[in-house]
Amino acid sequence: QVQLVESGGGLVQAGGSLRLSCAASGRTLSPYAMGWFRQAPGKERSFVAAITWSGGSTSYPDSVKGRFTISKDNAKNTVYLQMNSLKPEDTAVYYCAAGGYSHYATDYHYWGQGTQVTVSS
Repeated sequence: QVQLVESGGGLVQAGGSLRLSCAASGRTLSPYAMGWFRQAPGKERSFVAAITWSGGSTSYPDSVKGRFTISKDNAKNTVYLQMNSLKPEDTAVYYCAAGGYSHYATDYHYWGQGTQVTVSS
């Protein structure tokens, strides 16, 4: 089993930055890819970023490309999401997940509890 705990969420003004962290415990993350998803009230969970186990490949949807960066530290069993130039539409609960390298939530096996990100205009 893998336990994932997100941190780093909060309230920020539009144009600001936040860095989310996701710490894993229970077993090694190898060979899982890691992903970040978000869910706004009344909306479906959507893909934000993914990174392979090696860290050699990353993927983002157009909505965050160029603003968000996913990275990982395998030695610390931690994955990060650096979010810059935040917009009010980025407001959501952000979840990290471990599983396949995919844009689809169903391909991920383990999930954290989520951390709230609120961007004020």
